[in-house]
Amino acid sequence: MRIIIPVEKDVLKAVRGFLKQLLEAKVVDALVVPMETPAGTVTPALVANPDLLDAANPLAPVMGLNAARAVGHATVREPRARIGAVLRPCELRALVELVKLKQASLDDLVTIGVDCAGTYDVPDYRAKAQERKSQSATSRARNKLWRDLYNGLMADPSASARDIRDACQTCEKPHVERADVTIELFGADLSASIPVTLPDEMAEKLGLSPVEEDDSRATVIEKVAAERTRVRDARFGEMRQRLEEEGIEGVLATCVRCHNCMTVCPICYCKTCLFKSPAFDHESAQYVEWAQRKGAYRVPADTMLFHLTRLNHMVLSCIGCGMCTSGCPADLPVGLVFRTIGQELQQPFDYAPGRNVEEPLPLITFREDEWLEAGEE
Repeated sequence: MRIIIPVEKDVLKAVRGFLKQLLEAKVVDALVVPMETPAGTVTPALVANPDLLDAANPLAPVMGLNAARAVGHATVREPRARIGAVLRPCELRALVELVKLKQASLDDLVTIGVDCAGTYDVPDYRAKAQERKSQSATSRARNKLWRDLYNGLMADPSASARDIRDACQTCEKPHVERADVTIELFGADLSASIPVTLPDEMAEKLGLSPVEEDDSRATVIEKVAAERTRVRDARFGEMRQRLEEEGIEGVLATCVRCHNCMTVCPICYCKTCLFKSPAFDHESAQYVEWAQRKGAYRVPADTMLFHLTRLNHMVLSCIGCGMCTSGCPADLPVGLVFRTIGQELQQPFDYAPGRNVEEPLPLITFREDEWLEAGEE
């Protein structure tokens, strides 16, 4: 069913009101939702008290982590409460992959998707909000930051902000494709109302009536997706050329093996990780032996083995959230490398990570004829 949330000057207040309804009507017992802190940062929290949702801000254009992992922790084991999760499209895609990897569960979970105009890294978000603070109160300044970004995207996708995160600039699916509840920001007249699609029984429990559908959202999605795809393909082309000329070891040459990319990746979930074990704590004499044999030996050691192992594990399920790039202290294009290589590997299987929870992972089982199906003669 499609309903509308009335907007009285404040879009964020309207969204908060709808989320409060979900808790007050006992549709869910708690909500995973981005919350503003007194310091002005935004971080996911599990909220059970509706009154505290006055600090919720699922529209804040900032991404410090992919919340799918937090949802996984809250849902993977029994017993569990009925939880609602307010997620961006890339977070929804990550959640789908985690379900397939048995690191999350959709049982007793209500997914609430929000169309995303793009996000900033945490330092950039705080700086931009601070710039606007001189013009208005802190909270209004942060809301204006989202509205400016959203209005720019709606007006002209090709001229929208270029300082948003790289992953957002190349995200060809910034809209919610599948969720139990979809907050349809794209194409909406946000001065009047916000369309929301949700199950009929949920709408009835909330006392909401259906409205007619229109094609305004589909038109905006088509335009935005086309522009983002154009940018994505250009970036992929540039990265393929770099990989051919420099090799992956050249592109990632300044890696310090800090493991940040692994830590923030929502799909990298192994509880026992080879790279967090003593396996790479080599004897001192071993380093000297390598240096003497090769003439010089790069340190820290095993950086390429680290990235190649992660590629082997993650590249088919990489959903392009770009957390790895955001977390890299050496400013390496880790996410672009993974997405570029991922596209090449996903195409033979006609696999799109996060597309459908019923679609099996390509490499979860082995069949002798699978490569023939993928096009090998």
